[in-house]
Amino acid sequence: MFTEKDLEQIKQKGITLEQVEAQVSRIKNGMSYSNLISAATIGDGIEKYDDATMQQLIESYNAKQDSLDILKFVPASGAATRMFKFLFQFLNKFNPETDTIETYAEANNDKLIKAFFEGLEQFPFYETVMAKAKDLNPNFDALTESEASYKIVETVLSEEGLNYSFLPKGLLPFHKYDAGAKTPFQEHLMESKIYASSNGKANLHFTVSEKHHSYFKAEFEAVKEALEAETGISFNVTYSYQNEATETLALTTKNEIFRKEDGSILFRPAGHGALLENLNQLDSDIIFIKNIDNIVVLEMNKDISNYKKVLAAVLLEAQEQAFAYLNDLDSDADEAKLLEIAAFVKSKLNVVLDDDFDDFSKVEKVTYLKDRLNRPIRVCGMVKNEGEPGGGPFWVKDEDGNTSLQVVEFAQIDDKNSQQNDIVQNATHFNPTDLVCGVKNYKGEKFDLMQYVDPEAAFITMKTQNGIDIQALELPGLWNGSMAYWNSIFVEVPVETFNPVKTVNDLLKPVHQA
Repeated sequence: MFTEKDLEQIKQKGITLEQVEAQVSRIKNGMSYSNLISAATIGDGIEKYDDATMQQLIESYNAKQDSLDILKFVPASGAATRMFKFLFQFLNKFNPETDTIETYAEANNDKLIKAFFEGLEQFPFYETVMAKAKDLNPNFDALTESEASYKIVETVLSEEGLNYSFLPKGLLPFHKYDAGAKTPFQEHLMESKIYASSNGKANLHFTVSEKHHSYFKAEFEAVKEALEAETGISFNVTYSYQNEATETLALTTKNEIFRKEDGSILFRPAGHGALLENLNQLDSDIIFIKNIDNIVVLEMNKDISNYKKVLAAVLLEAQEQAFAYLNDLDSDADEAKLLEIAAFVKSKLNVVLDDDFDDFSKVEKVTYLKDRLNRPIRVCGMVKNEGEPGGGPFWVKDEDGNTSLQVVEFAQIDDKNSQQNDIVQNATHFNPTDLVCGVKNYKGEKFDLMQYVDPEAAFITMKTQNGIDIQALELPGLWNGSMAYWNSIFVEVPVETFNPVKTVNDLLKPVHQA
């Protein structure tokens, strides 16, 4: 199957032939779907707090914040290409000599293009685009409306223009203020002051693509001095790339290895699950995780960020109790204490105890409870399901018959199974990727996060490469299978905390308008 040239390429990647053969086998054999038992709901896997409890949790976190080593982890490697998909289609199909925006939108059933031009002046990049369009087209003011519309889109996307689709999403203008436009990268720095700073310092780690790294560094250098003066915070920003050794090969629809034009094997980034290696390199008391595009204008962010504090306070309280119980287990806890610990593991950490737990010997109970307690902890915000895409919280049974609380992506669910579909239809909440993690044990040592992954939770997805359909393998998602064996606490947060920018038109929503 592999040539000498292939073997050398595989070696250069930093992976073994056995790993590559396992990837081929995984794709050929098909993915293992999750076995959903039920959707997690309020009172059954998801906690909900009243306003008074929320306030107590916020105050609890505020009191502890300056004693913590805090880090904000932001996946930011995504290019903005998909944000502009409908604009690329417009450039390919629109004829400025015969079409108008209205006739084009109607003929192509394209509501997005109408909304784009109707809201054009509200985009944070409007003035920049118009100035550039006129610079590139000296006769711009003499163009017809259709010709001008075409030139505006061309300016947004072309290399000679602003080349926005090439940029990472994190460096696009997202929000327009009186003092100028701000990028998501800048907004995440600003946001960190509210909940992810300690003693006047904020640590942020961005995972970026190698080709964009210099752009992020340049952006930071350009805004650092002004931001630190404005916030009174000293920013420590670090970056990492997705490890090449986490990339996976792809197969054609005929289960043959897909090769590039030069005959070499195509290796692709293996989804956000590959970022577990990046996360595993970091060592902080608590780590907030939030996607680069889920950021709102600063004034609204002040309220939304309170829910981050709630999640962090829940984590810290659970962690403190877990650590205390682990010390008890080290000190020959009596039977009554073991029952108390078991109740905590079940009620707070959502662990479904072994059916035979009550029949275990004392030594067996201590060993079992230590294993269940001494794990990384994640507290995830969950939003009421209002039809947004994305995975959600479910009770899942594994191949060994163990039931646990998991975040499950729709790609992990067998949509041909009516029983599984019924469970999905009854789900009340979805995952907005809003979490805070405790990655140290009760002795202050960092967990090796690679030990808590469910490798069976890998994805097989259909993609296209140069117009050809391929079967691509993605590693277990960062907050899905990569955290399968963590202890999980899910907390309801309002839908206002979830504001991703999937298309450029999302920037027209009120939460992105200063």
